[in-house]
Amino acid sequence: MSTIRKQEALDYHEKGRPGKIEVVPSKPYRTQRDLSLAYSPGVAEPCREIQENPEDVYRYTAKGNLVAVISNGTAVLGLGNIGPEASKPVMEGKGLLFKIFADIDVFDIEVNETDVDRFVDAVKAIAPTFGGINLEDIRAPDAFEIERRLKDELSIPVMHDDQHGTAIISSAALLNALEIAGKDIGEVRVVVSGAGASAISCVRLYLSLGIQKENVLLFDSKGPVTTDREDLGPHKRELANAPGPGDLAEALQGADVFLGLSRGNIVTPAMLAGMAKNPIVFALANPDPEIAYEDAIAVRDDLIMATGRSDHPNQVNNVLGFPYIFRGALDVRASAITEEMKRAAVRAIADLAKESVPEEVNEAYGARNLSFGPQMIIPKPLDPRLITVVAPAVAQAAMDAGLARRPIEDWDAYRNELVTRLGLDNKFIKQIHQRAKQEPRRVVFAEADHYSILKAAQIALEEGIALPILLGNEAFIRGMIEADHLGMEDCPIIDPQADSQAENVEAFAQLMFAKRQRRGVTLSDARKLMRRRNYFGAAMLETGAADALISGLTRNYPDTIRPALQLIGVDQDVDKIAGMYALISKDGIYFFADTTVNLDPSAEELVGITLLVAEAIKRYRVEPRIAMLSYSNFGSSVGPDSEKVREAVRILRKSHPGLIVDGEIQANFALNQDLLREHFPFSPLTDQPANTFIFPNLAAGNIAYKLIQEMSDTEAIGPILLGMKKPVHVLQTGSSVQEIVNMIAVAVLDAQKHG
Repeated sequence: MSTIRKQEALDYHEKGRPGKIEVVPSKPYRTQRDLSLAYSPGVAEPCREIQENPEDVYRYTAKGNLVAVISNGTAVLGLGNIGPEASKPVMEGKGLLFKIFADIDVFDIEVNETDVDRFVDAVKAIAPTFGGINLEDIRAPDAFEIERRLKDELSIPVMHDDQHGTAIISSAALLNALEIAGKDIGEVRVVVSGAGASAISCVRLYLSLGIQKENVLLFDSKGPVTTDREDLGPHKRELANAPGPGDLAEALQGADVFLGLSRGNIVTPAMLAGMAKNPIVFALANPDPEIAYEDAIAVRDDLIMATGRSDHPNQVNNVLGFPYIFRGALDVRASAITEEMKRAAVRAIADLAKESVPEEVNEAYGARNLSFGPQMIIPKPLDPRLITVVAPAVAQAAMDAGLARRPIEDWDAYRNELVTRLGLDNKFIKQIHQRAKQEPRRVVFAEADHYSILKAAQIALEEGIALPILLGNEAFIRGMIEADHLGMEDCPIIDPQADSQAENVEAFAQLMFAKRQRRGVTLSDARKLMRRRNYFGAAMLETGAADALISGLTRNYPDTIRPALQLIGVDQDVDKIAGMYALISKDGIYFFADTTVNLDPSAEELVGITLLVAEAIKRYRVEPRIAMLSYSNFGSSVGPDSEKVREAVRILRKSHPGLIVDGEIQANFALNQDLLREHFPFSPLTDQPANTFIFPNLAAGNIAYKLIQEMSDTEAIGPILLGMKKPVHVLQTGSSVQEIVNMIAVAVLDAQKHG
């Protein structure tokens, strides 16, 4: 785990706006009328509706998506009883996690009260504000009583995450570890070091999943928790067993499972060596586990281990659970979080670990082929599928228990809503992937000796998007496939340099010579060029041996596009090809052109680019609403760029009156409907905001999309090459695997159209 310097941590929390969270308005507020609606007199109307029907508070306020993170600072992380003020950075951090992982808004509330009765009264008094309450960092045994009373006395979801978060995640890990180890949950013997709120909650949940109480031995700071002890509180006494082993070393002899929620370095390698075959060790003390990961794996090669650290496999991290548990509970307006809902979360998390891991998760963790096994018994915290798996499972459990006041009827729509909440609105991507799967085509990859290309080709093959053809040294590519377990042994691999391809090289050379003999290309030149993969791939496409070509990951744009232009050429009625990017943001999808090809297009060429873009966007089942961009608004400034854009708009409106297009217009007006409506109410873009932006030259388009891609949370698909006779797509240098997969889907759709 990387070292965090003190000053670095302090600067993170202090610099800019102090703290980590802020309140952001969710309604318009720019005009006096907006303010009158937000407050007096307009606010009186929803107040009256809620007074008449209290449930309408969920319709007219943020209550349904608002959780209170509440603490008194008596048991903060590893810091202990540091008080409410000192706990605030932690509570703000919890609020940040709620927001980024589940789009749940949070007010963090630090209560200066350690008396249980008065703390409960304080929380009950403010509960009408919130849709749910997350208790945090409250010492045991107070935490048990506070949670019990609030659950009994409130009709909104309440959960103490310190108790239940670790229990839920470690339970999912335990189910999968037992499956891998081949052990029966009803027979395994479990040793637990630690008897605080979290450990007790873990054991309770384990028992509900099938662990037998007589097979669990709990240790606290005074030794084994047994029935002969007279110093036990009610929660420990509930889990006490008859006297047995007197210390941890003795207890671990022959044990199947060790759960550590105590302190670091209390388990020795010798103690671990005495455990049963295929031992399961959850050493969750932070920052130092009960036994160091390196020491543990050095002792047992049959070990299945989890820690609380991100630098080891199988991190038991509460963020795998609490955001999505509250998300599911809030979305059905559940009156509580029950044991059934927690068990539903356990099974959903456990099942997700067994599914194929998205490449974006591999990339996030610097891995290549994460898969279910001893090194991955639970999903990774950054797995974007968690929200669409765990939240629906919790919501369904609430409905099954009769606790849902707003049941979900359309589960597909609900899952799409969950994806959209996080700004991961990939409906566009899902649509092009789904359409590609309906009729996959042969895609030739000119750079198949690059891991990212191979991995993207593997994903496209497995998902049924495309049928890859790999170009490059066959022995080298097969070695990569085997080393990275890509499972692409049946994919055709063609090496233009190999003697076996001499006949194809000659045929392709003759083709090129016929096309380019009056453009300075001799037959000898053509034979040499056909040994290059970009030329060979373009020839395959031109002769029908492939349906689409993808290249450019490691080569510059001109060198990649030149072979395709020489061998394939542009489509009928197309004078200039163009490059387009699709930028997917939380607010929707935007199309930018031209971003890669034309340096300084004329007005007529801008018209051609616009028509190419509009046609392409319609193929993606999106209605283009086009803003022709400039530094000028409708003649406000004079200059060659603004004049040519103005002329292009005039031509488009005359020749294509059905097209929604306007300009010349500045980018901020094109993006801001209120601004546009106020100053230029005549524009057709006031009714429907622009989603397509045509730039006056290559510099403007290229700079704009790269700035947006780097400065905002957008996903880019492109450059999508428009106007070629056959599907050729040139990757951006350094494209990620997911970006390549998206481009493959675009290429297949392009091939379907040409086919």
